[in-house]
Amino acid sequence: MGQFNRIGIFAKRDDLQIHDTLISLTQYLSELNYTFYLDKYAGSLLQQPCHTLPELAQIINLAIVVGGDGTLLSVGRMMSAYNIPVVGVNRGRVGFLVDIKPQELHNQLGPVLAGNFHEEQRTLLQAEAWRGEELLGQGKALNDVVIHARDQVRMIEFTTYIDKKFVHTQHADGIVVSTPTGSTAYALSSGGPIMHPELNAIVMVPVCPHTLTQRPLVVGGNSLIELHLCTNRPINSRVSFDGHNDIDLESGDRVHITQSKDRLRLLHPQGYDYYHILRTKLYWGLQL
Repeated sequence: MGQFNRIGIFAKRDDLQIHDTLISLTQYLSELNYTFYLDKYAGSLLQQPCHTLPELAQIINLAIVVGGDGTLLSVGRMMSAYNIPVVGVNRGRVGFLVDIKPQELHNQLGPVLAGNFHEEQRTLLQAEAWRGEELLGQGKALNDVVIHARDQVRMIEFTTYIDKKFVHTQHADGIVVSTPTGSTAYALSSGGPIMHPELNAIVMVPVCPHTLTQRPLVVGGNSLIELHLCTNRPINSRVSFDGHNDIDLESGDRVHITQSKDRLRLLHPQGYDYYHILRTKLYWGLQL
């Protein structure tokens, strides 16, 4: 048995289609005499005892996620705070982060459990929302922090500062502030660049900007980004963290974004090739 002897299994929420994969995974771990624990979704599907995510973070030393990238994002945010590595079994749609194939579960997972894997350190963002001197809330994001209008389809106006220096004021449907991991998600669909996961950088991508000269901007990973909602355009807005944990904003509110001190330890099978993932998921080089 390798370095991982207390394994947490996390499942995609309310997805009956992953039942067979969970059965195969738990039987495989049992045959190898690994101790494993189930989250509430895996426990519900298998009708076995389960634990909450905070409970699991206290007792496991490896997290196996069965689902898609969204499931891994949720688990990864919590595991990063405890320095617990995460590996993903792909039962989602895209799979930039979860790259073990269910049909090759034993062949790909076995070497990882034995200590033969490729490890990446993925950065996260930490954001705070302020109204004057009042902290409205805060959160972490593995993909992106997004500010957008709520309750109506209208543009918002906001001013951007980087390291206390004025950058611009712009009108747009919103803005995506993304890690390199998130550069293949919402930021990409908004016209942003693809960034290699090893880059120490943050990309800011306006969503449907009114002025075509407003372009995506890549800044250093240690930058302090401040977004101030302008008071002369009173549009109710919202800030989201990886598409969840929304905080409602009003004109005059501020969002401060920095790189989190936490890192996600993301494990891949040996031979992992980021560019192969891009070619496969984005259909690069496909002959028609």
